Amino acid sequence: MIFAALLAVLAALCNAAASVLQRRAARSVPQEFGLRLGLIWALIGNPLWRWGIAALIAGFAFQAAALSRGGVSLVQPAMVIELPFTMIILSRVFGTVLDRRSWLAIGVLSAGLAMFLTGAVPGAGQWTPDALEWIITIIVTVATVAALVAVAVLSRGPIRPAALGVAGGIGFAFTATLIKNCTTILEQDPGALLVSWPLYGMVAAGLCSVYLLQNALHSGTLVVAQPALTISDPMASILYGALLYGEPIRTGPWLVLEVAGAGLLVYGVIALARSPVIQAQIATGEPPK
Repeated sequence: MIFAALLAVLAALCNAAASVLQRRAARSVPQEFGLRLGLIWALIGNPLWRWGIAALIAGFAFQAAALSRGGVSLVQPAMVIELPFTMIILSRVFGTVLDRRSWLAIGVLSAGLAMFLTGAVPGAGQWTPDALEWIITIIVTVATVAALVAVAVLSRGPIRPAALGVAGGIGFAFTATLIKNCTTILEQDPGALLVSWPLYGMVAAGLCSVYLLQNALHSGTLVVAQPALTISDPMASILYGALLYGEPIRTGPWLVLEVAGAGLLVYGVIALARSPVIQAQIATGEPPK
């Protein structure tokens, strides 16, 4: 469990670097490219975006290794630490000093994560989903993400990045469940992986999630998009882990600690996203004046 959590932290570090690079690249593209495939083509020519994708791939590798050793409901919540890493990377890159409020938010988020994982202690999966469970999950996931995208298309203002952020978070959570399945197949029969549908479903879900992420970052301020993405991913992952793999979390009196930890997580994420350091540096690529 500890080793899986450490691998998840490394994945979060890579994802934080990817977020900084991709955000700077995305903000250089005109708004009329939003929710169009042309957005990706425009980004491919930007070297910062390509470095961001390289960091994202490294994060994927660490995430896959973590999921091969721990449950979805452990790994994905642990990766919430990505946002504090983003703050620290930004401050180091631009030589700025994080204010006391930012450090307090980082401390609150970290404490919330520790409280939640201490209370929940997500266990190993008790079963592997069958074909019917996968079909139902795919239908529900696709319908939910499609509904959120429809809301984004029909909306303006903060609703658009929030809806796309939640859709992206659900997409990444679902991708993680497929990664988990692929690692199981790889351990049992490596030759069967290339002819199994979860591998190609994972690629498709991952690409769609990256596309949603780019549009969430491109369509609005980080204070809206980042909390929506960061909070929806672990929450959806816990549901996927419990329903698809039977990954247990503690209940009873431990729920008090879990709810308190989740509350601190939400507060910490929102407070960090409102930090002038992260907003100024990711939105414009420049340190705050």
